[in-house]
Amino acid sequence: MMKTPKSKSRFHQPRTNETSDLRPINPNAAGIDIGSEFHWVSVPKDRASESVRRFGCYTADLYALADWLAVCRVKTVAMESTGVYWIALFQILETRGFEVKLVNAHHVKTLPGRKTDILDCQWLQQLHSYGLLSGSFRPEDQICVLRSYVRHRDSLIKSACVHIQRMQKALTQMNVQLHKVVSDITGTTGMAIIRAIVAGERDPQILAAKRHHRTKRSETEIAAALNGDYRNEHIFVLQQELQLYDVYQVQIAACDRQIQECLAQFNNKVNLDEFPLPQSKHPRNKPQGNEPAFDLRTHLYRISGVDFTAIDGLGILTVQTIDF
Repeated sequence: MMKTPKSKSRFHQPRTNETSDLRPINPNAAGIDIGSEFHWVSVPKDRASESVRRFGCYTADLYALADWLAVCRVKTVAMESTGVYWIALFQILETRGFEVKLVNAHHVKTLPGRKTDILDCQWLQQLHSYGLLSGSFRPEDQICVLRSYVRHRDSLIKSACVHIQRMQKALTQMNVQLHKVVSDITGTTGMAIIRAIVAGERDPQILAAKRHHRTKRSETEIAAALNGDYRNEHIFVLQQELQLYDVYQVQIAACDRQIQECLAQFNNKVNLDEFPLPQSKHPRNKPQGNEPAFDLRTHLYRISGVDFTAIDGLGILTVQTIDF
């Protein structure tokens, strides 16, 4: 007995392009594949005779790219990039009024349905037009500016620490055990002694007399640690590392002034006249560690409306990192 052939259901229909039945959500979308030397840009095919163009990485090229997108009536842009090559173009496009999304390359590659004969920028443009891409988080420009200063300050501090370690090494090579009698060689007592050594002083008693009056160790203990083998080559290294350390301190102070000016431009979330900053649990007369010289705590309280430093274990630099 012959079997009646089954009718083909919709599940047995030949496969077609998965996006052929989708309606564009962003018809004015463009895709940009960011590179270190060239940027490939794709716009909707009906907007230009050549819907894909290559632009250079110079600033004039970036402005030309933005002009072309405006001519093509593009409103929103999705870009994919590695490194920091995207930042300049992102800022230019955002300033020109485009909605810009920086997408995760991994998310783009895991989406199915891509043809092998299209460029990355075309695939980005297609996915973005269907609303299938989500942009990575980027804060408002004011916070981006502050982050740049704060991150640069952190880099300066790390660079200064390298020279502290080298000063410590030079002292150890001379068997000057300064680190055993002071908690921090870059503190008041430590720096006074190091500067005196660089200036030519070798008498342990005279060096020990430069101790701060609050130093726990006595002059006798400090003098015993400073009786070293002061060789010229190590003194030379100590002098140069001290000079480099001082250079970084000047740069850090300049960076702090920029950070203070930037913080002053943020809007208040609390009126300091009505709700003054609560007194700190541990009031200090001077900054501790790598804290800036200006009153960062008040700025953070004014901007956020909450004194997070009241939480045990949260210093002002930690709170600054959390807030921004």
